[in-house]
Amino acid sequence: MPASAPILGPMFRAPIPLAVLTLCVLASACGPAARDEAAVGIARFLDAARAGDRIGFEARIDRPALREDLRGQLVAVARANGVDVDGGPSDAALDRMIAPEAFRLILAPNGRALTNAPSPRAIAADLKIIDGGKVCIRDPQAETECLLTFARGPDKDAWRLVAMRATDRALHLSAGGE
Repeated sequence: MPASAPILGPMFRAPIPLAVLTLCVLASACGPAARDEAAVGIARFLDAARAGDRIGFEARIDRPALREDLRGQLVAVARANGVDVDGGPSDAALDRMIAPEAFRLILAPNGRALTNAPSPRAIAADLKIIDGGKVCIRDPQAETECLLTFARGPDKDAWRLVAMRATDRALHLSAGGE
């Protein structure tokens, strides 16, 4: 065997570049470009909620995921208070929580209602990247907590709301509309 020949042979060389390529693809899925894409989708969601645009709102949510998330939170709150409701709240009750009019956009520093949704640039500054291709808008008053969580939808650029805080749907945002 010549001195320059690889010890493991050619079939063991491919996995290393493949692994590096896979890591690069995964890293780019939630990198700066994904943050910017998510911010654009979230700005559209917030504007639809602010304007009461039901069609735009529905296009930017994953209703089954939201129901599951809210049901789990409400059942946990009930159990913590000694109440056990078999099956949790009904879909109809949850759907009242998942509606444009259920959201209020508030500027965190002064508590005033926003007349415009924040710009994608302002939203991007408040986004927290979560494992699995999700992002959330951080709570400006408790930065480790999420107000809203979005996941990439079936279309590359479509980000949909998949989780939200059940107990307080007033969105205290750190940046206003621009």
